[in-house]
Amino acid sequence: MDTWKLERLQGAIREIPDFPKPGIRFKDLTPVLGHGELFRDAVQCFLEAAAPLQPEIVAGIDARGFLFGSIVAYELGVGFVPVRKKGKLPFRCRSASYQLEYGEATVEIHEDAFKPGQRVILIDDLLATGGTAAAAGRLITELGANLLEVQFLIELTQLGGATHLAGIPHRSFLQF
Repeated sequence: MDTWKLERLQGAIREIPDFPKPGIRFKDLTPVLGHGELFRDAVQCFLEAAAPLQPEIVAGIDARGFLFGSIVAYELGVGFVPVRKKGKLPFRCRSASYQLEYGEATVEIHEDAFKPGQRVILIDDLLATGGTAAAAGRLITELGANLLEVQFLIELTQLGGATHLAGIPHRSFLQF
């Protein structure tokens, strides 16, 4: 991806202070989603990184990972697997919990989502503390798939989320 396109994407990310609670500086990517050319550039980041890895399936984390992941899967001509919040999937699921600042959360994947050894890329919009992506990555590998890489549009580097992904190949296209 051209440097100037990445800079334009980064400049379009809106910061909302004190959302969802005081002290948080929320990175809002809806201006990117609402602008056709920027949205296309964001998707292109994922496509350029994913295509050489030759995934057989793409997984996306609830909910913005669905936006990018499903488009990448479509463009690559492969299937898409949703990684959902607990209680949202209708079939038998495998679940993994992770710690939040004040409590715990759980993500789930259908137990038949992957074939053994299937080549998977996991996509989400944002890497913050890394708990959600690490839990999703554990599920993918527990189900016998080969997790090639986790990809994020945005990484909040000061939160150190990449440390939770130790041993899991990952990349982010924009850093704050």
